[in-house]
Amino acid sequence: MSAALGDSFKLLFLEHAIRVALQPKTRKGLDGPFWIDYRRSVRVPTHWEDGDNWLVNYIGHPLHGAAAAFVWTSHDPRTRDEEFGLNLNYWKTRWRPLAWSAAYSVQFEFGPISEASIGNVGLDPFTTGWVDHVVTPVAGVGLTIAEDALDRFFIRWFEERVRNRFYRAAIRCVFNPARTMANTSSGRVPWHRDGRRIGHR
Repeated sequence: MSAALGDSFKLLFLEHAIRVALQPKTRKGLDGPFWIDYRRSVRVPTHWEDGDNWLVNYIGHPLHGAAAAFVWTSHDPRTRDEEFGLNLNYWKTRWRPLAWSAAYSVQFEFGPISEASIGNVGLDPFTTGWVDHVVTPVAGVGLTIAEDALDRFFIRWFEERVRNRFYRAAIRCVFNPARTMANTSSGRVPWHRDGRRIGHR
């Protein structure tokens, strides 16, 4: 639990660093009284959309929800050791990363290290919506399941036929982007797989 928490904070800081670096509106929101603006920014959404475009809400948020779910999975043997397939145990353990991703999403939106505190998202009520709280964990865990399936049926198939280490690493990163983010925040190489060295054939 403590290891998953530590790696989740690393992922959180990485994501906020990207926001500050790439979003002028986030940097602008850093001006002003921190605690007063933060308190005013935390609000219960009153509508679904939050003003972000489709790419951010339905691609970006599921990616960061899935990354948080993979951070949990990497530290939870009960979830990690169940391989994707029709076995009941795999599907019975998916609620665990879902719950972790949901908690991560709440902190990302409202917590002390959040969009509300760093950039004051929510100060304008039309910049917060239920879309983030629902899509991030639910679509995020759906994405982890899709990445598990791709890893088992496509990436492994590719690795059985291609010996080049660079191509193997690239395929793992491209077709499992959320797992790649989780690996990076956990201090692993982006293409890491437990028990599967990149040069193993």
